[in-house]
Amino acid sequence: MLYLDRNKLSGDIPSSVGSLKKLNQLYLQDNNLQGSIPPSLGECQSLVSLDLSVNNLIGTIPVEVFSLTSLSIYLDLSWKRLSSLLPVEVGNLKNLGLLDVSENLLSKEIPSSLGSCTRLEILNMQGNFFTGTVPLSLSSLRGIEQFDLSRNNLSGQIPEFLEGFNFLQKLNMSFNNLEGSVPTSGIFMNASAFSVLGNNKLCGGISELNRTRCSTKKIKKKKLPVVLKVTIGAVSGISGVCILLSLCFFWLRMKKKGTQRKEVLPDFTENILLTLSYQSLLKATDSFSSANLVGMGSFGSVYKGILDAHGTLIAVKVLNLQNCHASKSFVAECNVLKNVRHRKLVRLLTACSGVDDSGNDFKALVYEFMPNRSLEDWLHPVAGSDNNTEKASRVLTLFDRLDIGIDVACALDYLHNHCRIPVIHCDIKPGNVLLDNEMTGHLSDFGSAKIFSESSVSSVKDQSFSVGIRGTIGYTAPEHGMGSGVTTYADVYSYGILLLEMFTGRRPTDDEFNGSFNLHNFVVAALPE
Repeated sequence: MLYLDRNKLSGDIPSSVGSLKKLNQLYLQDNNLQGSIPPSLGECQSLVSLDLSVNNLIGTIPVEVFSLTSLSIYLDLSWKRLSSLLPVEVGNLKNLGLLDVSENLLSKEIPSSLGSCTRLEILNMQGNFFTGTVPLSLSSLRGIEQFDLSRNNLSGQIPEFLEGFNFLQKLNMSFNNLEGSVPTSGIFMNASAFSVLGNNKLCGGISELNRTRCSTKKIKKKKLPVVLKVTIGAVSGISGVCILLSLCFFWLRMKKKGTQRKEVLPDFTENILLTLSYQSLLKATDSFSSANLVGMGSFGSVYKGILDAHGTLIAVKVLNLQNCHASKSFVAECNVLKNVRHRKLVRLLTACSGVDDSGNDFKALVYEFMPNRSLEDWLHPVAGSDNNTEKASRVLTLFDRLDIGIDVACALDYLHNHCRIPVIHCDIKPGNVLLDNEMTGHLSDFGSAKIFSESSVSSVKDQSFSVGIRGTIGYTAPEHGMGSGVTTYADVYSYGILLLEMFTGRRPTDDEFNGSFNLHNFVVAALPE
C-alpha cells in the first residue's frame, strides 16, 4: 500500500511507480501533481484501488490503466483536466465496484463496453462533455446503486431499463439535452431519489415534477424571418461567450477548492439502504413462517424472504430482544456494515427498528440472500435436513475448500488492513461463512465485531480492550479466555482453526479433543514434517 494523499506534492507521477509489482492500493489524491497519468501504472497488476483525484493532471487516460483487471474496489480519476474520450478498454474492469471520472473534459459518446462492468455499484460521470444517447448496453449494470450523468451534453430519451434497476437509490441526469417522457415506475416513483432538472424537452413523469403532460400532436415548424434568424444568432453567440466565461470561472473556483472537496461531498462508501417496514418484512417471510427459517443463533433467527416489489431474495435476521446482548449486537452490526464494503462480505441491505403488531420492540437486519447457506452446513450436514438431497450430488472438493479459504482470507485482510477504520470480526467460524450460487464464501454476522477508534489506528496491534470474552468456544484464541483484549491476532487464530476444520472435517469441539489434545495437535501429529 502507498498512501501519499492530502499533501502538497507537485511535479509528474514518476513512471517508476510501475515497478511496484505487488502494489495493492495507491492513493495520490488531493495533491498538486501535474503532467499526464503514466502508462506504466498498467504494470501494477495487483492493484485493487487507485485514487488520483483532485490533482492537476492533464491529457488522456492511458488504456493501460484499464488493463488492470485486478481493480475491484474503486478507481477514482475525478476532478482533473483529463480530455479526449473514455477508452473502450474500460470494459475490462469487470470486477470494479466504483468508477469516478467526474469533473473532467471527457467528450464524445459513452463507450458501450462500459456495460461489461457488471459489478459496478457507483458510477459518477458528471461534469464532462459526453454526447449522444445513454448506451443500451448499460442495462447490464443491474447492481448499480448510485448513477450520476448530470452536466453533460447527452441527448435522446431516458432509458427504460433504468426503471428495472432494483438497487438504484440515487440517479442524477440533470442538465443534459434529454427529451421525451419521464418514466413513472422504479426509481422514478420517488422524486427525492432522482433529478432531471435542466432538461427542458422532458415531459410527463410523476406529479411532484410539475412538468407538462406529453403531447402526441406533431407541431409544424414555421419558417422564421431572416432578420429574426440574425437576431437569434447574435444573441446565441453572446450567450455562448457568457457561458464559456462562466465555465472558466467555475473551473478556477473548483480548482481552488479542490482540497476541500472530500470534506463537503458525502463519502462514497456510505451505504444507501432500502426502506422496509415491519409489515413488509412480515409479508416477505410469510409471517416469519417456520418453513422460511434458515438458521438460528444466540441473538436471533434468520428467515428467507421475497420482496414483492421486485422479487429479490433476502435474508431477514430477527433479533431476539429477550437476550440482553441482542440490542448491542444489532448496533454493532449496523456500525460495522455501514463502514465496510467488499465483495467477500455479506451485504447489509437495510435495518428495521420499530414495533411489531403486538406493540413489542422489533429489530431486524436484512441481507442479500445466500442460496447455498453456510460452510457449516456443507462441512457437517445434519441428517434429514432440507439440503441433504441437494448436497448428496455434490461435496466440497479440495479446490472448493481452498477457494473458500482464500475468500475468507480476502475478507479478513480487507477488514484488518484496508478499511478506513480497522475492524475485528471476533467470531470466525464455519457458521458465519455463507456461500452464494457460485460457492463463493462471504463473511457474515458482525454482531460481536469491534471497530477501532481513529486514535488507535496507528497502533492497532498493540491495542487491547476490556470487552469480555467474544466469539465461540473452540475458535476463540486462548488469551481471550484469560481476559486479554481484542486484537487482529484473535481473528487470525480463529481463521487458522477454521482452515484446519475445513481440511480435516473435524470440529475443534469434537469429543476426541480434550485436555491438551486439540485440533491443532491432531494435525501436527498427522503431519509431523
